Order: sequence, then structure tokens, then C-alpha cells
Amino acid sequence: MNALSNIDSLRSFAPELVLGAGVIALLVVDLVQRGSSRMVAGGIATAASIGAALALVATAPGAGGAEGLFGGLIARDPYGDFWKMLFVVATVVVGVMATRARDAVDYDQNDRDAAEFYALTLTVCLGMFVMASATDLLLAYLSLETVSILSFALAGFKHRDRKSSEAALKYAIYGGVASGCMLYGLSLLYGLTGTTSLAGIAAAELTAHNPMTLTIGVALTLAGFGYKIAVVPFHQWCPDVYEGAPTPVTAFLSVGPKAAGFALLARFFVAAVPDEVFADADSLFGSHPWPMLLGAVAVMTMTYGNLVALVQTNVKRLLAYSSIAHAGYVMMGMLVTGDDGMTAMMFYLAVYLFMNLGAFGVVCAVAERGLGEDLRAFHRLGYRAPLVAACMAVFLVSLTGLPPTAGFAGKFLLFAALIREGGALLWAIALIGVLNSAISLFYYAKILKAMYFGYEGAPAGDDSPVAIHRPHTALIVAMTVPLILLGVYWSPLLDLAAAHLSFW
Repeated sequence: MNALSNIDSLRSFAPELVLGAGVIALLVVDLVQRGSSRMVAGGIATAASIGAALALVATAPGAGGAEGLFGGLIARDPYGDFWKMLFVVATVVVGVMATRARDAVDYDQNDRDAAEFYALTLTVCLGMFVMASATDLLLAYLSLETVSILSFALAGFKHRDRKSSEAALKYAIYGGVASGCMLYGLSLLYGLTGTTSLAGIAAAELTAHNPMTLTIGVALTLAGFGYKIAVVPFHQWCPDVYEGAPTPVTAFLSVGPKAAGFALLARFFVAAVPDEVFADADSLFGSHPWPMLLGAVAVMTMTYGNLVALVQTNVKRLLAYSSIAHAGYVMMGMLVTGDDGMTAMMFYLAVYLFMNLGAFGVVCAVAERGLGEDLRAFHRLGYRAPLVAACMAVFLVSLTGLPPTAGFAGKFLLFAALIREGGALLWAIALIGVLNSAISLFYYAKILKAMYFGYEGAPAGDDSPVAIHRPHTALIVAMTVPLILLGVYWSPLLDLAAAHLSFW
């Protein structure tokens, strides 16, 4: 690991600086020309996101290399770069989605909030970049709070919509409680170790003689992470926020901050709380508490999400509970001590980005035509908008985890990692994961049934064509192609994830 001076760190920090410059450019443009069009604002945001991606490639450390920036507060390593590329893709896709979405930036106000909307999304992306790279507890907390607070604003962006305002309020209240728990947990860790550095905490924990307090501190810290990734019992905000927020914002929240939360959570456990810390400790959950605790959370999360999704009729709310369930699947990757689990987790979240953004993209496109967001809106969509419906079918099949889609590859890798690790507990969790995937087929099939066989409550003979805007159609198709290709040949993405599994 190469520790850089503050001046030299600026070069490796270039991707974040590019995003910051994009935010400033949007605010200046809005100041000079109030009510700048969403096309102009979206173009600036897209250019900044692509510029950040190019800067990531141009300033990447050598193969397997890592750099410590700004005195070790931030790591520039392959692991962080993998996540940052996913964040860029999510930001660009949501930016394009929002250019045509009626519920993202208010048409009636002549796009006067467009620059603010894109400035918020870029700033959230910047916060996620820092989350993926933070190696200090204080910076990790500040970046997580930055993402959370700006997400509150995005969730409530439909100023005159009661559901949107309610979503923002609930998001903020739950976020405040989770942040308080996390901050208290961090204070316990600092009190025990005398440092906020992840590496320093791991070294100090090996000589600590208070495993009970250490366990409580880490468990409280997990509450903050659990809120961000929406796992049980920190999921309560998720369905209402996803339903009430503008659809592009919902798509963004379902993949961006969730992936950032997992990226930071994995770095925290690998760097700060390795298993050997509790090797011979009489802790609250035994000598190796984290696989047991995370396994229980994973099982509760996937089971609860799938069972409640069965009774939903609003598609955004259904996908919200689906998102909760998928957080449980991803959590399984953290139960494996070797590289297989982490690689499978990274692969699955990359695939999840495409299938979830695509599914919400279809919901957004249908709602933009004034059809609504419930199952009725998808009545015979397979005949009214065949291409978009076919893409939606691919997204749903992939979310279920059926071949030949990338979702099947992702779940196969997760389950296989648990089985290879061995042990009755991990085998049982893998079996529960398979059963939950089977349950999910029932509620995804409700959407497929509505698209191709009709929705029972829809008027008879309602087969009028649904004209989806070409940019939306192109975006939806673009999200479909990787799911099909990676379902047939997933080695390139798997190898990419394995190559980037290198921590500072």
C-alpha cells in the first residue's frame, strides 16, 4: 500500500473532484438561467458522470495496487473502483430516465427544479464514491449521512404530492434513529480502541479484553448499515419511500445507496472486525458471532420481503419488498470466509443493478403515459407495447433467478459459495434461499400474467397501443442485453469482480 501526500492524493481523488465540478456547474447554470431545461441539466450531469468514469480509469493504481489518500482517510483500491463504476452506471441511467419522467421534475413549473434534481443525484453519487473508499469511521459516517440526507430530499422532490412528502418524512425519521444507533456504536468502538481507523481498530481489538462491549458496538454500528441496505428489522421505511418517491428516484435508491451500503459494510467487517478478533472470546454470540448474526438477518430479510410481496398490487411497492428480499440474498455472500462469497456478492449486485433499474424503468415508462403504477397499468402490455413488455419479462425472470438470465448466475454463485464453505448452518441458509426464490416466482408471475393474459379488474377490450418514448425504450433494451449475455456467459463479469477483490 502506497500512502500519498495530500497534494499527490488529489490526482487519485480526481473522479470525486469531477463529480464535485459537475455539481457546481449545475448550480451555476441554474443561478444564471433559472429554470434551465431538464435536457441541459441532464446533459451536464451525464457528462460529469462519464467524466468521473474516465478519471477512474485514467488514475487507477497498478494491478493489485492500492493507495492511501489524505493520511489514510480514503483508500484508492480496485475494490472501491469496482463499486464506483456501478455508481456511475446507476447515475447515468437514472439521469436519462428522469429526462422524460413526469414525476421527477415538474412539467408544470417549466423545469425550474431540473438543475437542483440533477445536482442532488450527482452529490449522492459523490457520497457513494466516498462510502466505497472510506477507511476511517468518521469519514464513513459522514459519507453515509451525506447520502442519506440528500436521499431524503430526492424522495420528497414532488413538492405538492402528499405521498412524496410522507415518504421523505418517514425516510428522515427512520434515518435519524438508525444514525443515532450507529453513532453510539462507533463511539463504543472508539472508546475501546482509541482510534477511528479501520486498520487501527482491528489491531487494537486483538488485545482488547471486553468482547461484550465490542460485540454491542459492532451490532449498533450494523444498525446504520442495515438501514441503508434495508434489511430486517431496519426495513420499515423502504416500502412507503419507494412507493411515494418519484419513480427515477426509487430506481436510484434501490441500487445506488444499497450497493454503497454493502460496499462499506463489507470493508468494515473485512478490515475492522476480522474473525480472529473473537477467536477465543466469550462474546455475546459465541466465538465467531458475525456469520451467525448476519445469517439470521439474511434469512429474516429474504423471507419477510418475499412473503409480504405476495399480497401487493402496486408494482412499485411490490418491487420495494422484492428489494428487501434481494438484500437478504446479497447478505448471504458475507457469511463465507473466503473470497468466493465476496466475489459472488459483487457479481450479484452488479447484475441486480441492471435488472432492478430496468424493472423500474418500465414502471416509469408506463406511468409516464398516464397508466398508473398498479397491476392494472400492465393489462395486456405484451400486446400494447410488445418490446417493452418482453424486456420486463426478462427483468422479472432474472429477479426470480431463472436461467438463462444473469439473475440465475448470481444466485447460483451465492448458493454455491455457501455450500462449498460447508457446515449445516450454511447449507440450511442456502436451502432457505432457494425456497425463497421459488416463492418470489409467484408475485413476479402476477405482473407477467397481467402483461400477457390481462388483469382481471381492467375494462374488457382495452388493447389500445401504448406509445413508449424512444429514449425510454432504448434505455430499457440497454438494461436487458447484459442480463441475457451474462446469463449465458458470466465469466467476464465474475473474473472482473475477482480481480477487483483487493482491499487497502
